[in-house]
Amino acid sequence: MDIRQLELFCKVADLRSFSKAAKAISLTQPTASGHIKSLEDAFGLRLFDRLGREVALTQAGKILYDYAHQILALRQEAIQALQQFTGAIKGTLRLGGSTIPGEYLLPPLIGEFKRRYPHVGISLQIGDSASICQGVLEGKIEFGVVGARMDEAHLVFETFREDKLILVVHPQHPWAAKGKVGVRNLTDHPFILREEGSGSRRTMEERLQDLGLDARRLQVVAEMGSSEAVREAVKAGVGTSIISRFAVRSELEMGLLKEVAIAGASLTRAFYIAHHKVRYRTPICQAFHAFLLESN
Repeated sequence: MDIRQLELFCKVADLRSFSKAAKAISLTQPTASGHIKSLEDAFGLRLFDRLGREVALTQAGKILYDYAHQILALRQEAIQALQQFTGAIKGTLRLGGSTIPGEYLLPPLIGEFKRRYPHVGISLQIGDSASICQGVLEGKIEFGVVGARMDEAHLVFETFREDKLILVVHPQHPWAAKGKVGVRNLTDHPFILREEGSGSRRTMEERLQDLGLDARRLQVVAEMGSSEAVREAVKAGVGTSIISRFAVRSELEMGLLKEVAIAGASLTRAFYIAHHKVRYRTPICQAFHAFLLESN
C-alpha cells in the first residue's frame, strides 16, 4: 500500500468510477484497476462492489476510506509544515461553507486571499451547516464557516459575521402592500422551508419559538435544499419564506421580491468559523483563519 494507491482509491470512491478516477489523476483505466486490485489483494478484502458502470464502497472499503483520508491529510500537513519552514505557503486548503457564507461571503474573500498567497489552492465544499460540521469532525475539510452552532464537544465555534433573516413574498402577494405582519399571521399563507440541517432553518425555528410561534404550525408546501431554490420558489409565487438577506439582495433591489417586516421580531444570527478542538491545522489553514478574522 502506498500513497499513490490511496489517492486513487479515494478518487474512485468519490467519483464512483474507475475510468473517471483514472482520468482525473492521469492514469489509464487498466493501470487504475490494477492498483485497486493490488490494494484488495494486500488486504484480502474486496473494497468495491462493481455495479455496471458505477462502483460503490463495500463495508471494508468504507473503513479504509476514512483512514485513507486521514493519511492523505497528514501527508499534506507534513508538506505544508516543511514549506512554511522554508518561508513559503503552498498547497491546497480544504474549506467548507454552509449555503449563505459558502455562496455569498467566502468566494470574494477567497479571491483576495489568493492574491496574497498565489501558490495556494482552495477547495470549497458547500452544504448545510450540519454536513459541513460533520466534514470538520471527520477531517475531510479543515474548517468551515456555518450559520449555526452544533452541539458537538470536539468543535470550536468562533463568531465571524452577522446575518439577518427576513420574510420575503412575491410582489403580488397580499402582504407586499402591507409592509408588516404579526408573527401569528405567518400561518395564514403557504410557506417554504429550507431542509433539515440548515442553519437558516434552525435559527428561524428558534426565533419564532421565542416569539411564541411553533414552526410546525406553518403551512409548509415545500422544503428546499438551497437558498437559491427557496428564492426562486418565492419568485414563482409558491409561497412565502424567511431567508437570509444576502440571498435576495439583488431581487429586492430589482423589485422581484418584497421584504415584509414581522412586528416585534428581529431575526438575526451569527456566522461561525468552526474548527476541530484538537486536530492539527495546516499553515494554510492557520493563515486563512487569521485572514478571515482580519477581514471583519
